Amino acid sequence: MSDLLEFDDDTARGLEKLYSSRDVRRRRRIATDALGLRPGDSVVDIGCGPGFHVEEIAEIVGDEGRVIGIDLSDTMLDSAVRRNVDRVNVEFRAGDATHLPVADGSVDKAVAVQVYEYVGDVQTALSEALRVLKPGGRIAIIDIDWSTVSWHAQDPGRMRRILDVWDKHLAHPSLPQRLAAELTAIGFTDVQVQGHVFLNTDAGPDAYSASLLPLVAQFVSTHGTSEHEAQAWMEDVKSLHAAGRYFFSATKFCFSATRP
Repeated sequence: MSDLLEFDDDTARGLEKLYSSRDVRRRRRIATDALGLRPGDSVVDIGCGPGFHVEEIAEIVGDEGRVIGIDLSDTMLDSAVRRNVDRVNVEFRAGDATHLPVADGSVDKAVAVQVYEYVGDVQTALSEALRVLKPGGRIAIIDIDWSTVSWHAQDPGRMRRILDVWDKHLAHPSLPQRLAAELTAIGFTDVQVQGHVFLNTDAGPDAYSASLLPLVAQFVSTHGTSEHEAQAWMEDVKSLHAAGRYFFSATKFCFSATRP
């Protein structure tokens, strides 16, 4: 697997901010719509992070439904438990996408939002999702094709170096390019895909890219660029925001598929 982000307390705080942003709320709505949730559904959130999506799904499925949040990180699970502490229809389990701690054919829906791009063995992870779904169950997956990122900077060469190093935190930087074929090969049917452009023309607190800035700088400064270069890049991008010249876009792809 590639050099992944370490989910320490500092990273967790940054992710809390990211998950609260307008753009990430939109991302969760896209995945939720693709699932077609109904009251009473049982749902597994694979890679649930700090539990924002679990909270929203639990509201939709109601007390007669249930939501299982799965994550590898104890820090993320602690945050998720705190966020959902009063919900009777929610539980959290430590687990890996390639070894889900969920019984065969036990859930109606599964969701994985920006998870599989971090998983080295995508085929096994998809097989696990297929295994835990009931016949007719539906999965929704969102991942970014990071080759679609366009991030304006006054030093394009440095910007390219930053993005190339940032790709190292992923197992599959362009997973969406082959994910539909992977789903079909595993045995899913009715595979559908939609592309959603996330555009930021400012680096305000609700912009996806603004929340990414410190996460990217922290990672690249220890995985291939210097701290000085990472800081100079951040100052460059922030100066474009201040001048009204900021631009960031990336395409996130939502896949949905059914277990036959």
